[in-house]
Amino acid sequence: MISALILCATLSVSDGDTLKCDGQLLRLLGSGVVNEVGIDTPELRTWKCQKERRLAKLAKNRLRELLDGEEPKIAAKGHDKFGRPLVNVYVGDREIGAQLLREGFAREWRKGRKVNWCD
Repeated sequence: MISALILCATLSVSDGDTLKCDGQLLRLLGSGVVNEVGIDTPELRTWKCQKERRLAKLAKNRLRELLDGEEPKIAAKGHDKFGRPLVNVYVGDREIGAQLLREGFAREWRKGRKVNWCD
């Protein structure tokens, strides 16, 4: 798949798997395949239990730490069902979504499966 480089004047962390680039939401893909396999972090705005809310804050803070003071390279790979670009974000040679997954701040997302953060 062909990817497009995304340049941002302003980049902020929306939640553990979503960035905001100049007002546009970008969803982290990790090492996944567009609309088949990706990463998921707990929901910060629509949490279903206190555990999910706590984990969502941790994931958001970790993503913020990984990007702090760095010049990330952002490559769009496609779009999700909501029209958000699905992106790989690199800091140095590290892909940030895959790192969140390895560190336990994210879980693998698969099409048709919901991740339950309250278990």
